[in-house]
Amino acid sequence: MDALLSDYLPILIFLALAIGLGVVLILAGLVLAVRHPDPEKVSAYECGFNAFDDARMKFDVRFYLVSILFIIFDLEVAFLFPWAVAFQYISMTAFWSMIVFLGVLTIGFAYEWKKGALEWE
Repeated sequence: MDALLSDYLPILIFLALAIGLGVVLILAGLVLAVRHPDPEKVSAYECGFNAFDDARMKFDVRFYLVSILFIIFDLEVAFLFPWAVAFQYISMTAFWSMIVFLGVLTIGFAYEWKKGALEWE
């Protein structure tokens, strides 16, 4: 029983600290939070329209187009990190596959740039 307790004691201490920190942060948020934010705080932020407005109103889709393009290109570039870490261990097939992938990515980026999808008027 003593060996079992000594094996699991660090896990129990870590669990107690994690729960304690979580409770402290939640209580701090409840105590220190602003109850009535100013109008600037609840105004439109990045999307260009008020967050608590009519859901059927017309809105500018350029924001969504730019954000989707950012997500697409950001995720594709994220594939480069594991490839770069394992670069010294990859085969020539993996190398040329990534070169083709980067070529397609570059062609897609040039196409979007030429079409003006990245312009914000």
